[in-house]
Amino acid sequence: MSGTIAQARYTESFPVNRPSILSRIDAIDPIAYSLTRNVGDGAVTALSPYISRGVISTKIILERLLENGFNARELTPYIQQMAWREYFQRVWQNTEGNLLGDLKNPQMEVEHSSMPEAVLNGRMGIRSVDEMIETLRRTGYIHNHYRMYLASIVCNVGRAHWLLPARWMYYHLLDADWASNACSWQWVAGAFSSKKYWVNQENINRYSRTNQALTFLDFSYKELPEKAVPEILKTAEMPKLHSLLPESDVVELDPELPTLVYTFHNLDPLWRASMQANRVLILEPSFFLQFPVSPNTLNFVSALAREIDGLCIFSGEWNDLFGSAYPGEIYFKEHPTNDHFSGVQDERDWLFPEVTGFHPSFFSYWKKCEKVLAKLLLDRNHP
Repeated sequence: MSGTIAQARYTESFPVNRPSILSRIDAIDPIAYSLTRNVGDGAVTALSPYISRGVISTKIILERLLENGFNARELTPYIQQMAWREYFQRVWQNTEGNLLGDLKNPQMEVEHSSMPEAVLNGRMGIRSVDEMIETLRRTGYIHNHYRMYLASIVCNVGRAHWLLPARWMYYHLLDADWASNACSWQWVAGAFSSKKYWVNQENINRYSRTNQALTFLDFSYKELPEKAVPEILKTAEMPKLHSLLPESDVVELDPELPTLVYTFHNLDPLWRASMQANRVLILEPSFFLQFPVSPNTLNFVSALAREIDGLCIFSGEWNDLFGSAYPGEIYFKEHPTNDHFSGVQDERDWLFPEVTGFHPSFFSYWKKCEKVLAKLLLDRNHP
């Protein structure tokens, strides 16, 4: 059995009730994770859909793992991977929405700005990657290592610009997060890194537990960059990416009560849970026109929303709901896509809230995080 098939079975469904989500945190084995996270059937956590939707935070995960008795040495590889997510969020905060363009360098050797048809349909002839694409379309989930494989094939081997392919992957993901997605694609394509990330068949075989040969990737890392675009990747196509938002509930806001505004990025059931308030999830058509997501993803969002007591869903623009003279108090959580909101802005639940600003590389960011982490663990052991 290939790793992608095993992984698909593990992530065939994502429960939305909180006990099931917390049980996934409690099932984390950080030692096995550090040893096998790059393997298709490795001990990954499959928590990214809940983190991206704001149901849980990286901080909550760390606190729960510490409560479960893991020490710093055991947890560091997993914490570092969570820090990548926060790093990309800080990049988005500090680039004034410039995640639609190349961040560091112009992507080199670009021949087109569409998608190879063979990738869209999962018919490249590389079995584990084709299975991965089918898993993505069916479940909304892809193992992180295979996301890099796919980006390398499309951008570096197929010489497509990263933006539209990144939109295509984002569209299908339950953990759709433009910062993580766009920055990762740019990193692979060399637009947010010093060099491109290349994958070959030997590497795929190693981490997918396959033994395929004679594919268009069956070359050394030295040979691959010199090859012409394979015939199978030359036929390009424009994917159809459209969001069909759910119908709005009947939304009746009591202006005498504060209103908590939830979004695509914040479905935290514990956020101001004790406050007597109106609660509304706002899904703005303008946002989803710019960043469309699949029916799978929107169904997941709706199901998570129904887990929050008293929450109404409103598919419409901010001004359609609140206008310019809404008399009540409004609360929302910070996110780059909420810049046009007005009211009281709560901070997100960061793993490393002290490490802010733009860092040119993850490792310059991580050095500062390590200092914060060391102090956190020291304070925990010596209260």
